Amino acid sequence: MLYISDSLNQLIEEFSQLPGIGKKSAQRLALYILKLPKEDVLKISQALVNVKEKMRYCSVCCNFTETDPCPICSSTKRNTETICVVEEPNDVLAIEKTNEYKGVYHVLGGSLSPLEGIGPDDLKVKELLIRIKPEIEEIILALNPNIEGEATTIYLSRLLKPLGVKITRLARGIPIGGDLEFADEATLTRALEGRVAV
Repeated sequence: MLYISDSLNQLIEEFSQLPGIGKKSAQRLALYILKLPKEDVLKISQALVNVKEKMRYCSVCCNFTETDPCPICSSTKRNTETICVVEEPNDVLAIEKTNEYKGVYHVLGGSLSPLEGIGPDDLKVKELLIRIKPEIEEIILALNPNIEGEATTIYLSRLLKPLGVKITRLARGIPIGGDLEFADEATLTRALEGRVAV
């Protein structure tokens, strides 16, 4: 039986708790850390401590930030009349990478999932409702195309429609480079429903 030291085994266990990191990837990361000079390891550990100490939720959009309000909410260049509702902070990063969206965001902190005991009170729904003022022209529901995301989209659209604000959702369909024959029925249905003139 191969002997692994307790400290190395503990590091592997900690890495394997990270999302998307299995045992083998955790082992590779731990061995990589072991090969690094101590100064580099200290920089990594300090970066971890810094992010835990400095990051907090924006009081406006509920995204992670070091300053409150966050740079997006406090920017005078953003269109504050459009709010894009997303599930998690990484969704904000994904949309920002496109350089196409110029409005502001609202991070729910998840999606409705009755099986996991996540209801509306567990999400930042009340905070979203507080933000709906007469000057808000559009709410974009940019939630994941899964059962939980669909349930959250339906719930939010029913909740927001009486407020008289325009509610839209992201288009869905065939990805660029995809083949029709490999698309599932739900994707094809959404692509047909969301077709546009050319």
